[in-house]
Amino acid sequence: MLYDIRLNITYRYASLATGGRHLVRLMPADIPGVQRLIAGHLDIAPEPAERTDRADFFGNLCSDFAFRSAHDQITLRLQARVQRLATSARPVGSAPLAELPGLVAATRSLDPLAPSHFTSPSPRVPPDAEVIAFARRSAAADSLTAVEALGQAIHAEMRYDPEATDVDTPMAEAFAARHGVCQDFSHIMIAGLRGIGIPAGYVSGFLRTIPPPGKPRLEGADAMHAWVRAWCGPEAGWVEYDPTNATFAGHDHIAVAHGRDYFDVAPVKGVLRIYGGQSSEQAVDVIPLDDAMRA
Repeated sequence: MLYDIRLNITYRYASLATGGRHLVRLMPADIPGVQRLIAGHLDIAPEPAERTDRADFFGNLCSDFAFRSAHDQITLRLQARVQRLATSARPVGSAPLAELPGLVAATRSLDPLAPSHFTSPSPRVPPDAEVIAFARRSAAADSLTAVEALGQAIHAEMRYDPEATDVDTPMAEAFAARHGVCQDFSHIMIAGLRGIGIPAGYVSGFLRTIPPPGKPRLEGADAMHAWVRAWCGPEAGWVEYDPTNATFAGHDHIAVAHGRDYFDVAPVKGVLRIYGGQSSEQAVDVIPLDDAMRA
């Protein structure tokens, strides 16, 4: 499936910002056998005094940039063409849950994809007894079945509410209230999977939304999204599950970055000298290529 992706993010400041240094992870990933980045360009305005495009430890495409002059807004414009390759909806060769700890130890690797990086608590996913107890009720003999069962249980238990949490809301708070957004759903699932012995990490990306039958696609109405990846043994490898929508990630999920949790993959980070408030606007279009050719 071919997609054109367009993203516009604008930050406006109540007063002039003097200087600033930022790190963004917005470029779609190039993942052999899963997703191909055909072309991509990130425009930053005003033009920064410094810019470096690179890959981080996990292989995520990043842009570091800095300003030295005063400015009252920053605009990020991404354009990319991506091919999401056909993948099996349900991988085969999943390892028994009881065997996973031994299989993780046997990998003996510090490669970015090594499951050992994704077994311990991480900055945004601390251990939580209530989440682990909840996950154990969904545990199954087969690790892939356990992943799917926990994702479905979180989807059934949690209520999606974009007003209930923000980017800094602790995972335990969202779980206790049983509401939140895709970031909360994903962190809760990661904590639960790690708690029952399944290595798990966080995926940020784009999600194509499909309008109701007979309705036009609304420009800018698609979204950045988050879901989970879990290691189910050396044969099945890493599988991706979206607990917000209770489904394995498929053609409509375009990955941008992988990490242990949101801390590793935040789309925009930065520091700047400023006083007063700020506001932001975001618009995302995930356009199937046939639609893009007609645009």
